[in-house]
Amino acid sequence: MDGSRQPLPSFSEKLQPLGLLPLRPTQIEILQINFGKLCNQTCKHCHVDAGPDRRENMTRDSMERILSILQEEPILTVDITGGAPELNPNFRWFVEQATALGKAVLVRCNLTVILANKKYNDLPIFYAKHKVHVVSSLPHYTKGMTDRQRGDGVFEDSIKALKMLNLVGYGREGTGLILDLVYNPVGAFLPGSQKALQQDFKLALKKDFDIEFNNLFTITNMPISRYKDWLVQSGNFESYMEKIVNAFNPAAAKGVMCRNTISIGWDGKLYDCDFNQMLEMKLEGVGHINQWDRKFLQNRNILLGQHCYGCTAGSGSSCTGALESP
Repeated sequence: MDGSRQPLPSFSEKLQPLGLLPLRPTQIEILQINFGKLCNQTCKHCHVDAGPDRRENMTRDSMERILSILQEEPILTVDITGGAPELNPNFRWFVEQATALGKAVLVRCNLTVILANKKYNDLPIFYAKHKVHVVSSLPHYTKGMTDRQRGDGVFEDSIKALKMLNLVGYGREGTGLILDLVYNPVGAFLPGSQKALQQDFKLALKKDFDIEFNNLFTITNMPISRYKDWLVQSGNFESYMEKIVNAFNPAAAKGVMCRNTISIGWDGKLYDCDFNQMLEMKLEGVGHINQWDRKFLQNRNILLGQHCYGCTAGSGSSCTGALESP
């Protein structure tokens, strides 16, 4: 025995006995739109490689095309992400237009953008006015763990922003204003029980800061982009890949988010999911919003790779948290 690792099975091999190959969509219900890679933070786990030095931003023309698709299609939810999507100059205009069409709008807000500049201080009021569902990353309910992943001072600013959101009704019972938090592990391991972590977060944030929120989403760090670079540099890449492969959950595989979602890049290109987008695994045949063809998209074969194990490990992982119990 030379002690060398055996090749890991491909993700497709895992789906074959489940009757899920080729993996196909169920129903397109969500458009997840990347408004750009510009961000006021540079997080260690970021699969987008977003940061203050990025200049990629979606144009108003692309947004207008997306709005025309939303007007024609029975899509229920618009999921806006980035970077920090609020930094796109047409962000508020798009939210107003999408909500006017009766779509549920979800914004992935990094919290600190609210305090980044005075012109963003009223974002909580804007969100409340349009009943935007706010989803915000908070790696931990302690300063050390959060700042370790997202940068010095991020925890303090995140707490201030959460208080501002609470002040206008977000996370408060009976308001209908939904504030969800996202937990990503700080390290090379899988998230724990979503239910248990949610309870811990709720108790700690209420006790220490009088902060309330609705749900906690646990999301597995994907072995791509900046997080993959960290895994490689720290010598954890091979063991992390083994970990997520060994934790493959067939029940979670059936509910992966690429089956009901289309991801749109800042340049209008179409992808199966946000992670495929970052790996530039563009859809074949209909690769851009200007070529939108619902029938084709509904019957396409979803593109797969080894990173897909991240969505099916343990309890599963999607943009709205755990999928199934392992």
